[in-house]
Amino acid sequence: MAVLPIEKDAITGPIPIEVLARVTARMGEPDRAIAALQKLLSIPYAGPLATGLPLTPALLRLDPMFDPLRNDPRFQKLATSPMPKL
Repeated sequence: MAVLPIEKDAITGPIPIEVLARVTARMGEPDRAIAALQKLLSIPYAGPLATGLPLTPALLRLDPMFDPLRNDPRFQKLATSPMPKL
């Protein structure tokens, strides 16, 4: 994240934040994961996976990597929130 900050590259800069969100969710750190997800859902970017799609509330509901967060009310709020108008 320090090498490629969002301020230098708005399209691919958020990719390390998505990776952080995925890793911290799987490692049982919900506070860090949810903070990263809140940031990601508020900005446009190109996702790190082959499709290049960014995370959306719909993808949060489907992605099994976020299963450890499913019962957290903060995650549920993110997963059901409308996408911001950018």
